[in-house]
This record gives sequence, C-alpha cells and structure tokens, in this order.
Amino acid sequence: MTQINQQSYIAGEWVSPTGPAFRPQNPATSELLSTFHNCQSNEVSTATSAAWDAYLQFSLIQPKKRSEFLIAIAEEIQALGDDLLTLCNEECGLGLPRLTGERARTVNQINAFAEIVKESSWVQASIDTAEPQRQPLPKPDLRKMLKPIGPIAVFGASNFPFAFGALGGDTISALAAGNPVVLKGHPAHPTTNELFARAIDNAITKCGMPKGIFSLLQGDEISLSVQLVTDPLIQGVGFTGSLQGGRAIMNAAANRDTPIPVYAEMGSTNPMFFTHNILQQSSNDLANKLAASVCMGSGQFCTSPGIIVIQKHPNFIETLTQGLNNQPRTPMLNKNIGSAFVKGVKRFIGYDDIQWLNKQDDALNEPLMPASVLLKTSAATFLNNEAMQSEIFGPATLLVECDSEQQMLAVANALEGNLTTSIHATEQDQSFINELLPVLEQKAGRIIFNGFPTGVEVCGSQHHGGPYPASSNAASTSVGIDAIHRFAKFVAYQDTPAYLLPQALADENPYKIVRRVNGCFTASPIKQ
Repeated sequence: MTQINQQSYIAGEWVSPTGPAFRPQNPATSELLSTFHNCQSNEVSTATSAAWDAYLQFSLIQPKKRSEFLIAIAEEIQALGDDLLTLCNEECGLGLPRLTGERARTVNQINAFAEIVKESSWVQASIDTAEPQRQPLPKPDLRKMLKPIGPIAVFGASNFPFAFGALGGDTISALAAGNPVVLKGHPAHPTTNELFARAIDNAITKCGMPKGIFSLLQGDEISLSVQLVTDPLIQGVGFTGSLQGGRAIMNAAANRDTPIPVYAEMGSTNPMFFTHNILQQSSNDLANKLAASVCMGSGQFCTSPGIIVIQKHPNFIETLTQGLNNQPRTPMLNKNIGSAFVKGVKRFIGYDDIQWLNKQDDALNEPLMPASVLLKTSAATFLNNEAMQSEIFGPATLLVECDSEQQMLAVANALEGNLTTSIHATEQDQSFINELLPVLEQKAGRIIFNGFPTGVEVCGSQHHGGPYPASSNAASTSVGIDAIHRFAKFVAYQDTPAYLLPQALADENPYKIVRRVNGCFTASPIKQ
C-alpha cells in the first residue's frame, strides 16, 4: 500500500502545514482516518505567487506539448493503480466498482481535452484582413482568439472525488486552456488529493513543465477558501458544491478590488414531469426506475431527481413508495452531508400539507446511513411555499401532485434554475409538451425525454450547467470539452506584425484549424 505523508503540494514542493488538524472519516465504518493539517496564509501566498510566475511561460507552450502533458497526467493516474481506488473508498465509501468507472471517466475526459488542445480549433480564431483603400476610412487588420486568463482557484467536490476532484474537469479544463491551477482539496478525501498531486507532479517532471502550474492546498477551514479566492493573483474560480458554499465564494470574488469570474455548480432539484398518459401505460416500470435513480449513490448526485410532478395516480405512488423502501441503504459521503440530509428532511416535514409516504421509524437515526425519503404535497401548497424548491442532498424526493395539466404548467413556471429537467410523455401528449417544453428551456441546462437524470455523458454536446441557483453562469458547462472556454478570454490583435502574431492567427494557418476569415469559415491559409 502506498505510503501517505499527509502533506500539501506547492509548486513542486511537498510541505507539512502547521495549521489546525483535521481528519476525514470512513463513512462506512465511522473510523477516523489519517490526520492532515490546514494550510495557512503563507502557503496560499506561495502557491499563488508561483502560479503567477508560471502563467506567462505556461500560456506560451505550444498546443502539442500541452496536449502531451495532459496525456501524461492521465497515464500517471492509471499508474497509481488499485491503491487509488482502495484509499479513496476508505474516505468516500462509494465502492470499488463505482470508483473504477469514475477513474475511467476521469482519464477519458483528460484525454479528450488533450485531443482538442492538440487540434487547436477551440481558440475560435477569427480574422478580418485589412482594406487600406476603403473609404471613407481604411479598415485595419484585426485578428482575435481565446487566450488563458491566469491562475485559477479550483475547489474539489466530495461526491465525485475523481471526475470533479483534484484532477477533475475544472482542473483539467483550466490547464488545457493554459492556466496554472491552485487547488483547494476537498477535506473529505485528503489522501486521494495527495495521490493525485503525486500523479501531476510526475507528469510535470516528465514533460518539463513549470513547477508553479499546480499546487494542492489541504484544509477544512472556511478562512482558507476565502483567502484563496480573494488573493489578487487568482483570476478565476471553478467550484462544485453546495449553494451555500458557492454563494460564499461568489460573494468573496465579487467583493474583491478587482472582481473575478466564478464558475460554480451548486444545488439542483432536477424536476421530472410525468404525464397521465405515460403513467397509464407503464406506471410500475417508471416508478421502480425512478426509485433506483433517487437512491443511486445515496442520492448524492448533482442530477438526482428531487422533485416529481404528476397528476393523481395512486398506483404510481404506491409502487414508488415500495420501490424506495426496497432500495438498500448505502453510506453518505461524510458526516456533514449526512447531518445536512437529516436536517433538510426534518425541515420539510415541518411544513404544512406535507406527507412522508414511506416513513420508517429508524429512517433518520443514523445520518451516515439514512433510509430513502418520499415526501408528497399538493401543487397548490408547492406554489405557495418557495422553500419547497430547496435541495435535500441525499436519497429524498418530493412528489408534487397536480389536479390538471394546467397546474403542472404552473409548477413548471414557478421553478428555479436547475441542471436538468425530465419529461416522460407519449405521442398523445404533444399538445401539452408543446406548452411545457418552452417553459422548461428557461429552467434547466439539459432536458431529458423519457429518461432519468442520474447519468452525465461526457462529450462535446453535453451541457452541465443551468440558470441560478443551479450554477453561477447558465451559459457555461463544467462537463464536456466546452468547459475549456470558462477559463479563456478573447484578445484581439490590430495591425500586428506577422512575426508577433500567435500561430493560430498566422496567415499560413500552421495548425490547419478552421477559422473565420472575413466572415467565412475556412481552414485555408490567407493569401496576400
């Protein structure tokens, strides 16, 4: 088994911070694991200064070499072997099969970014050539492309310790764009963070990259996160977590002397709409599949279905109730999330006109291993209580019972922003769906038909974002290759000598990428 040193990693150096201690907990056994220590202000400053010093050098590295670096990171993750899975499972309790799949997803997404960096079209090169004879004024030569923005602060997530962890999508997309990363590792899995830091350290050495392009700050104190976000050398933030945490980071970033962009993925209830016709056809099958989706990963997916909208259908409700009770209890990620789940359920059952349909006496006795929870209310009550839209992160869902399709539309119109929304319907429902779909397009970043939201395909056409409070920027995605655009800015070059132009904007088009030239997309070189 790999020896763990309980350290942070700052610009190529392993350090042992002297801040307050913290210990992760095995959620399956409640055993306290290795002791780590919080980084303090001096470690933050050292990391951000090194990142800034590395920024210009790293941003100028040619795409092919940056692509090779990303591939090396993926190879080093694989080289960690089963120790990565075993040690992470001790911290998260997600199970070896789930973690094996998540490692594959993580490696695949790194390789996907490596490919688009090598190909280079992501920079969106645009060229308008000069027209010196134009009247009444000459037209200048203008060329524009995306460039990296500077050191990025990334906050790892607890529910996907690989795919959204230390070397997950936020870190890799920032590096792919040419930005250094200062990572605030999630305190629930510091050993996993250390292993990933070893992997990228090996890749940095192997590829001769600047040491300052990656640092890992371990810690569980809020002050550490605030200091990182407000450090003047940090130029952007990637965050995946709770609405409370995301808002705190957004506020801190906005209150800086120089505000910076925050790309935060936060809470989502992922509402699902089932028409009466589809329930008449297959209520039992849909109810059982829904129960599995609600409980998948103990409901700790950002796309877990937290609101179910139907018209009255006793058989569907009865089958769903039984299906949820038949799902095995599995561990919550950590005690804080377990305690928040219990608190959230207790808050909901205190509202008027709420029924707990599958209540079990011991459902909330053990926060780290709770039972699933099915709550029910009327559409009228839901529409009069905005608090019912708040997320209960865990294996819980709220069924909103409507009297008519028009009441279902009213519920849809009242929804806040979400990552996903789902529609289960038949061809006979087309008239209703024609009304519902435009509403839901304003409420979520991804709309799913006759499927369930727990599952995010990592590809170029994926959009994993949504209107607030699901994310801080509905136009951006944290999954898929378009995530790279979050950490880039357009720079235009006017009448710039050819020898000073970036290669992507050169007349010869050495990368052979598709560019917009004088309004037309082409991969051809410019002939003067």
